[in-house]
Amino acid sequence: VQLQASGGGLVQTGDSLRLSCASSGNSFRMYNMGWFRQAPGKEREFVAAISRSGEIVRYADSVKGRFTISRDNAKNTVYLQMNSLKSEDTAVFYCAARFSSSLRSYYTETSDYNYWGQGTQVTVSS
Repeated sequence: VQLQASGGGLVQTGDSLRLSCASSGNSFRMYNMGWFRQAPGKEREFVAAISRSGEIVRYADSVKGRFTISRDNAKNTVYLQMNSLKSEDTAVFYCAARFSSSLRSYYTETSDYNYWGQGTQVTVSS
């Protein structure tokens, strides 16, 4: 599985961005997906996760109510809609994938995922 993240950029506080992560291959629906981020000097941290079916989503407390994860299995793509961006959201955002036999599972740890995209930079200027 190859993942290609895009959509990052330089925005101002309060702005919105939508990240996309496109997956190669035709088995995208068999993978749990997640978004993580890594700020300079910090460890990579969980942002959001979505089950294979898209019915179950989970968010880090820091982004609840502002970010929305979704997926389009027909387009092999997972999205992260980010609203009300704050300066502390500045980071490189990574998408990740993990094969799963369960329709209702989700994963929030970096060690849970086998495949990672290259990252896309999000910079929020105050």
